[in-house]
Amino acid sequence: MTILQSIILGIIQGATEFIPISSSGHLVLAPYIFGWNIPPSETFVFDVLVQVATLIAVFVYFYKEILLIIKSFIKGILSKSPFEDENSKLGWYIIVATIPAGIIGILIKSRVEDAFNSPKYTSIALIITGVLLFIGELINRKSVQKKSEIGFFDALWMGLFQVLAIFPGISRSGSTITGGLLRNVNRRDAAKFSFLMSIPIMLAAGALALVDLINLPNIEGQFPIYLAGFVTSAIVGYFSIKWLLQFLSKRPMYLFAIYCIILGSGVLISLA
Repeated sequence: MTILQSIILGIIQGATEFIPISSSGHLVLAPYIFGWNIPPSETFVFDVLVQVATLIAVFVYFYKEILLIIKSFIKGILSKSPFEDENSKLGWYIIVATIPAGIIGILIKSRVEDAFNSPKYTSIALIITGVLLFIGELINRKSVQKKSEIGFFDALWMGLFQVLAIFPGISRSGSTITGGLLRNVNRRDAAKFSFLMSIPIMLAAGALALVDLINLPNIEGQFPIYLAGFVTSAIVGYFSIKWLLQFLSKRPMYLFAIYCIILGSGVLISLA
C-alpha cells in the first residue's frame, strides 16, 4: 500500500462510515475498482484502523454528550441508582447495544477476515443494505408518532441489527438506524444513538487490530502509510457526521438505498 492509496481509502472511510452506504464495503470494493493489488494481511488491519479513526470523529463531535454520559454512568453506580438519570441509562443502553455484535464478532472473526477479500460477497451485502434502508423507511413512514428517546428494547433491537454489520457491505449505521426506524425512533435520534453505540465495539476492534498491526512484517515502514489514512479518515469523518445529521433531519434514506443497490449490482455484473 502506498501513501496515496492510504489517503484515498481514508477519505472513502471517513465519508462512508456514518453515511449508510457501508464504509467496509467501499474499502473492499475500492481496491478492486482501482485495480490495486494490496496484500490481504494489510487490508484487514488497515480497514479496522481507519474505522477506529472515524471513532475519533465521534468523540470530537459528541464530546459534551459523551462526558455527560460517562459522569452520570459512574455517579449512578456509586450512588447505587444507575437508572434514575437519563444519561446514566443511556450509558447502560450503549452497553446493551454492544453485547450482541461483540459476542458474534469474536466467534466468527476468521470468517469476517475472509469476507474482507471478497468483492462478490461484499456487493451482495451492499444490495442487502439498500433493501434494509428501504424497509426501514417504508415502515417508519407508516408510524404516526415517532419516539425521540431511546429505551431498553430500542437499544437491544438496534444492537441486534449491528450484528449484521460485522460483514463488509452491510452498513453499520444503515442497519442500526434501520433498527431504530423499525422501533419508531425518529431518524435523527436513531442516527445519533447509532454513532454513540459504535464506540465500545470500535474500541474493541481497534485493540484487536493493534495486535495484528504489531505482528505485521516491516511495521516500521508501514506505519507512516497507515497514519496518513488514519488522520484523513478522522478529519473527513467529523464533517460526515455533521452533514448526515442535518440531512436526516429533513430527508429519508431512499437515496442511499438506491446507491447501494446500484453499486452492488454494478460490481456483480462486472464480476460475471
